[in-house]
Amino acid sequence: MVQRPNTNKARVQRHKRVRGKISGTAACPRLDVFRSLQHIYAQLIDDVNGVTLVSASTVEKDFKDYGGNKDAAFKVGKLLAERAAAKDIKDVVFDRGGYIYHGRVQSLAEGAREGGLNF
Repeated sequence: MVQRPNTNKARVQRHKRVRGKISGTAACPRLDVFRSLQHIYAQLIDDVNGVTLVSASTVEKDFKDYGGNKDAAFKVGKLLAERAAAKDIKDVVFDRGGYIYHGRVQSLAEGAREGGLNF
């Protein structure tokens, strides 16, 4: 019998490989993305101190739309960029979390760029 490959295990391995190469600082935090089937989450992380500086997701109370599509991901990216601008964060390093830069991950990145983040 043919076994279906564990795609989440492969994603975690890709994410570990990328995390070995990039790291966020207070001056240039890491924009981390996690997507589930119904929601998308993004946060700016300072890896040196191990703290989350800013976060945004579709699970928040003020987010009314469905969270599992590209429009919602774009809005989360813009919201994250607005919150980062309030804390004077402009430059970030993008961590796609092992996901393909396509679809919702790409929309989140475009929303963050339109909101004023540089990466």
